[in-house]
Amino acid sequence: MKLTGNKILITGGASGIGLGLAERFLQEGNTVLICGRREAALKEISDKYPSIITKVCDLSAEAGREELYNWISTHHSDLNVLVNNAGIQNWTNITDADFYQLAKNEIATNIEAPVHLTALFINLKSLNAIMNVTSGLSFVPLTKVPVYSATKAFFHSFTRSSQYLLKAKGIEVIEVIPPALNTDLGGKGLHDAAPPVSDFIEAVFKQLKEGKTELTFGFSEAMSKANPEELTSAFNRMNPS
Repeated sequence: MKLTGNKILITGGASGIGLGLAERFLQEGNTVLICGRREAALKEISDKYPSIITKVCDLSAEAGREELYNWISTHHSDLNVLVNNAGIQNWTNITDADFYQLAKNEIATNIEAPVHLTALFINLKSLNAIMNVTSGLSFVPLTKVPVYSATKAFFHSFTRSSQYLLKAKGIEVIEVIPPALNTDLGGKGLHDAAPPVSDFIEAVFKQLKEGKTELTFGFSEAMSKANPEELTSAFNRMNPS
């Protein structure tokens, strides 16, 4: 994937990893579009970065995803990179009264949305790259976030298949695999001790410049290379009985 001269849509681009990617792609000389549910957060980004194009959308709803694609195909038909970054994480237990409703929301945002958007956006003649943001938890689950971990395992598998299936259309599929980072994913303060997003973004762009299509960092790099015994050991460390 070339790193400059693109027109890029980043879902969930107003905070966390999405914002980190948006800022760096902007620095690299790209046209950047971001979308998200929170209008106030998007306005804050557009005030800080007037050249970033923003769009309010709810990707958990099928109609919201279709509306986003129709807007892109009408106003930005030369878009060539889709970054499926938007995701939610719920710290929950299967025994919680609201578990199923929370699970439905995670599945809609973390699985249905990127799968649907992929199916829609490959119809853009200009599209030549998709970046999917999965997780180090794709390889070993954290039981405090059981559905999130499962959705990311699904998305990792879907991404691997997409890399193979979209070759014929000339679309490169890149998997971005972050570890826990210092963001508000799952709730404020939960990841304060984790590495900063800036360190991860720096590592990601170094790997992109090397032509890699599986981008890892720290924990996610170790887990992506781990054998079954190492994965079991990591699971036991992360989920003490």
